[in-house]
Amino acid sequence: MSKPPTRRKVLAGTTAVVSTCLPRWALAAPVIGAPAPEFSLPDQDGAVRRLAEQRGKLVVLEWTNHECPYVRKHYGSGNMQALQREATQQGVVWFSVASSPEGEQGHVTGRQAKTLTVQREAAPTAVLLDHRSQAARAYGATTTPQMFLIGTDGTLLYMGGIDSIRSTRQEDIERAQPFFRDALRTALAGRPVERASTPPYGCAVKYAPI
Repeated sequence: MSKPPTRRKVLAGTTAVVSTCLPRWALAAPVIGAPAPEFSLPDQDGAVRRLAEQRGKLVVLEWTNHECPYVRKHYGSGNMQALQREATQQGVVWFSVASSPEGEQGHVTGRQAKTLTVQREAAPTAVLLDHRSQAARAYGATTTPQMFLIGTDGTLLYMGGIDSIRSTRQEDIERAQPFFRDALRTALAGRPVERASTPPYGCAVKYAPI
């Protein structure tokens, strides 16, 4: 008789958000137009990054898990890197947030995060290590990838999916509606983001126990 799968195996194989697979406290989400939740997290070099210090700049939070096939879709195609460069070249602060705790799929140390950034030719401002899932809980992050955009005044402008097609196929990127890119460009132009909340898709965020 085969043994039932462990929680780790179930989460590692999860490719879409299923609310019953996540802790109840992981599902509380911030509110569009309200102040974005504060955070204080170490980056890949050990420097502490605080949201409050970014006031006056647009800030992107990209929840990531390098082992997730949905994340690989956007990095393997170069789509995520292109978005990072488009943003940071215009003064946007881009934080890639890795919330997987030790022993779970997608966990990275600072050194591993730096290696991945070089290997993938990624261009975030920094990779934040959220190993205790504090920021993930504050933002109600459920999937990787999942995108948040914070305004210059610290309010939340966008949260949700990177685009409209829930697949792992790179060829779908070109024909998908680029929800996040549209929101970013709208905010950079100084206009209100009309579609401010969209459904995210991807692998379930791996939460550290409380």
